[in-house]
Parts: sequence; C-alpha cells; structure tokens
Amino acid sequence: MDYKLTDWLPTTRREMELRGWDVADVIIFSADAYVDHPSFGAAVISRLIEAEGFRVCVVPQPDWHGDFRDFRKLGRPRLFFSVAPGAMDSMVNKYTAARRLRSEDAYSPDGRHDLRPDYPTVVYTQILKQLYPDAPVVLGGIEASLRRVTHYDYWQEKLRPSIICDAGADLLVYGMGELPTAELCRLVERKLCHGRDDSFASASDFRQLLRKYPVRQTVTLERREDICGGIRPDDIMLNAHETCLHDKKAYAANFRHIEEESNKLHPQRILQETGGKFIVVNPPFPPMTTEQIDRSFDFPYTRLPHPKYKGKRISAYEMIKFSVNIHRGCFGGCAFCTISAHQGKFIMSRSKENILREVRKITQMPDFRGYLSDLGGPSANMYMMGGKDRGLCRKCKRPSCIFPRICPNLSNDHRPLLDIYAAVDAMPGIKKSFIGSGIRYDMLLHRTGDAATDKGTELYTRELIVRHVSGRLKVAPEHTSDRVLQQMRKPSFVQFRQFKKIFDRINREAGLNQQIIPYFISSHPGCTSEDMAELAAETRDMDFRLEQVQDFTPTPMTVATETWYSGYHPYTLEPMFSAQSPREKSAQRQFFFWYKQEEQQKIMAELRRIGRLDLIERLYGVAPQARKSQEKRKNDSRKEERKAVRNSRSKRK
Repeated sequence: MDYKLTDWLPTTRREMELRGWDVADVIIFSADAYVDHPSFGAAVISRLIEAEGFRVCVVPQPDWHGDFRDFRKLGRPRLFFSVAPGAMDSMVNKYTAARRLRSEDAYSPDGRHDLRPDYPTVVYTQILKQLYPDAPVVLGGIEASLRRVTHYDYWQEKLRPSIICDAGADLLVYGMGELPTAELCRLVERKLCHGRDDSFASASDFRQLLRKYPVRQTVTLERREDICGGIRPDDIMLNAHETCLHDKKAYAANFRHIEEESNKLHPQRILQETGGKFIVVNPPFPPMTTEQIDRSFDFPYTRLPHPKYKGKRISAYEMIKFSVNIHRGCFGGCAFCTISAHQGKFIMSRSKENILREVRKITQMPDFRGYLSDLGGPSANMYMMGGKDRGLCRKCKRPSCIFPRICPNLSNDHRPLLDIYAAVDAMPGIKKSFIGSGIRYDMLLHRTGDAATDKGTELYTRELIVRHVSGRLKVAPEHTSDRVLQQMRKPSFVQFRQFKKIFDRINREAGLNQQIIPYFISSHPGCTSEDMAELAAETRDMDFRLEQVQDFTPTPMTVATETWYSGYHPYTLEPMFSAQSPREKSAQRQFFFWYKQEEQQKIMAELRRIGRLDLIERLYGVAPQARKSQEKRKNDSRKEERKAVRNSRSKRK
C-alpha cells in the first residue's frame, strides 16, 4: 500500500499545514520513536484523540538540550500537552540491573542512546512548564503509572514522591489511558474551550475544573481544602511521604493498599499526604469491554514507523511488526511484575472478528512472508478468561487468580484460544502462527473437573506444542526453590518438571525436535546463594545450560521491590532477606553459568563458603578432594609434557 505523509499524525509544523491546521488541540511529547502501531502507547492515545474529533500532533524524542526548539515548533495546544515517556519504563529501557548502559535503546532509531533523557516525564514537563507556564500538562504511560505515589527509585537509591510532584504537571493518567483520556478531552473542550478555535485552556482553570469534575483513573496534587468532597470515611489514607522517608515498615505497609485497590472491581480512592498537600488517586475505570478494546485496535494505523526514519532500524518495531496482541491484563500477580499495576489483573479480550481484521492487514504488508511471530498477550493463554461468577469477583481483592492455587471461580477454558488459532491459520496468506508470549503452564496442568473444559486444555497443550512453537518454547519457572517461588507468587518447580515431561512426550509423538527454554531470576527477595546453588544443580540435572536469565531489577510498584528496599514483606510486615550489595548479587548470578570454565573457581569458592561441598560434586561430577587430586594430576601431566618438549628441542639443537 502506498502511504502519504498525512497518513501519519503531524510531527512538524509543515505536516500540520498539509492538513490545514494552525493550532493543535493536544500535543503529545513521546520519548519513543513514532511508530504508528497499536503496540506503541503514544500511537494508540494519539489515534484515540483523533477519533474523538480533536487535532492531535506527536513530537517524538524531542531534543531537550539548547534552545528547546523541538518543544517550541508546534506552539501551544488548545487543550493540553501530554507527556508519554515510552512503552517501557525509561530507566529499565536504558540501564541493566547492574546500572550499566544497555547495548541499545530498542525504541530509538538504530538503537541510539542519546535520543531520550533519564526520566523523560520529568525532563519534558519541566521544559514545557518553563516555556508555557500557563498551559496544562498531562502525564501518562508506564513511567507515570508506576510512580503515582511515593516509590523507591533503584537508580537514585532513594524514595521519591509521586512523579506529578517532581515533574510539576497538572494531572497524571495511570494505566491504559484510552478511557480517561477520552473523557478528559471532552470535559476540557466542553467546559473550558466551548468548541471555539481561539479559546485555550489555562493550567489554573484546568486544575479547578478537575477538582469539580474529577476524572477516574487520574492523579492530582491538592491542598486539603480543594479535595473533591473533602476527605471521606471510605478514602484509603496511605502513610505520608515524609513518614516513609524515615520508616521503612510504614512505606512497605502502603503497598498492600495500593495493590489491593488496583485489583478490585470497585476500588476506593487513595490519598497520600506529601509536602503539606495530598496526592489524590482517583479509582480506575472498570475493565474495558470487548467493544471498547476493539475500537482501540480498529484505529487507522499505518502499522509503520514515521517516514522520517526511512533507512533506520527500530528494533522494538521489528520484533512486533508481525505479531498480534489478543488481550490485555494478567491475573498471574507475579511479585516482580508491573503488568497488573499498569494494565490490571482483569482480562480484556478482543473479539475474534477484530483479531482477524488485524491479521488480514498484516498479510497485506509487502514484506510479510506468511509467518506471524506471536498471537498472544501479557500471558498468552488467558484470552477470554475471568470469573465464572462475577459477583464473587466484586468481593475479591486477591492480587492473583492462580496463586497460591487456581481459584475455583476462574474459567480455565482454552477452547476460545483454539478457535482463534484455527481461524487465523485458515486465513489466506498465513503459513504459520507462532506463540511468542509467555505461557502459564500451571494453567495447562490444572484440571477443573469439567470434562469439556479439561479436554479443551489437553487439546490446547498439544496444539500449542505441535503447531505454534518456532523450535523453542519459552516459559518462566523463575526458580527451583519452592520457598523462593512462594515469594515470587509462582507455582512449585514440580509443575515445571511435569510440563517438561508432557512437552517432551508430545514432541516424540509428533516427530519434532523442539526445546523448552526456561527463564530464571537471581537475587529476588527471599533468595539466598544456597538457593541459587541448588538452582544450578537442579537445572544441570535436567541438561539445561541457562540462557534466559535476569538479575532482579527493582522497579516501582511491585511487591518484590517494596520488600527488597524496605526489608519487610508488605503483606506480613515480617523481615525478609534480599541480596543487595554488588558482591551478594554477583554471588547469586554466577550460579546461572556453572558450565563456564571462567566461573568454576568462583562458584566452588562460594560453595565452600556456604558449606555446600556436596553441590561441587553434583555440579562438576567429582568430590572436592578428588577434584583437587584430579587437577593436580592434570597440572603435573602438563608440566611433564612441557618438560619433554623442551628436552626434545634441546636434542635437536
């Protein structure tokens, strides 16, 4: 298909003029490259604003140095500026768990690191407020979601207040922002701009309007007397930011309220005193309906990077260009994961027809060769799942529907997924569809007692393994220690062993030679060097040489991070060990690589230190003393060989 420049939303004054615009209603400053695709948040929100009838522009990766010309070039919008810091948390995107710069920025052209600042939400907002002090600024994206209240910042190694304070913004939208953004645009247009092209919303009027008509799923900073309705008996009052600064247990206690309210169908408003004012976290919208989420995927995306990137590679786009996201949300509730904090635990599924429309568009792309890289979501096998009795869900505040055991009220029916896979694979132009998203194998092992549902799960497991694995199926047991897995909110490692047996059996029966690739984490709260040593021995016994591994990275708004920083588990307020120093973290991580020659001496030294000589034998095949003798014999033999060579050379001379 041939596209014109106007098929993308304007990014420059010239592109505005091509549309006949003098002024925009909303201008979005994005820290990612502009890719007009439903997997990129800035594209989704900008297309939504367009669909609501407003003029929206996108300024991708503005230069924050010098005279700020990128922040000036489109002028001031009528309604508000919006800051979208990126599809990933900016600091996780830029730095490793060891705080080293990553090899590339996946959301920037050609992987460049110099196109986004640290904390773009704060940097962009402060520049906009400097240039346009009376223009409203609205924050969104995952960086805002995870920093809506007092949070621990791993890169600064200290607690920070809500990012709305640090940035100086007027409003924060958390979560997947379609519903609050649409309501906000309509409210500001109706109440402040009155539909007139020459009327601009002022920041003071904007804030006053939101005190009178608060928008769900938003955060504001208010004086006590300005809080809508005053402080109500049913408000949840967190420990104040200043209290958290000197009381880690009080800080940890906050998180239980934050997580529980995030996972309720009817949550309460949350307040937190900060610097003499109050952070007001308005309750979120209900989970999106199928019709609402379908609309987001039906916007007229080009599915391509903006033409300004011609000849440049954006690796995050290359990864997902032929993939389809079939649902949002995840009810796994893993302790280290931020998905539920941003998307929620309730599954919001697209209709079959909507999914097929997107697949049809992909088949029409000129470089598509017939292979879909993914038909998935945050967890691939949760499509169309939820509570069978919604009334029970309304009373529930569990962070996970499948931990510590699968809820009996949860539908575990995989047949809708089988229907989607069959319909996609039958489409002209599709040779094969792969499942690249993570699979919850505990749900594949679970038996509900309903014959039809359980048969569907068995059929799905076989269909997945035989037809939708691209040679390697990636799953995430995360650890081998059941004690550590309890802290992670993950199932027992016994279940991974059970699933691997099924995987191997089905591969044998189908004549396939496929691998299962497990993900593991080191240095998670509650994990010790001894736990990691046992992980090394367990995985060695299963013939794994681990590739997909991660040292735990503390990110805001997870139970694991709050435990790691505070030393207390937020639900029990009991003390818990976490590996924090570089030496402790390195001692744990090295066990992933027991098979590397350069790691063996360090690993054996650590095993001697913790008194686990038995694991030296288990990992390296000989007892410690025997290994010493063996190494001495090898060294003596090498010396004799070298001596013989020298003598031979002397004789020749």
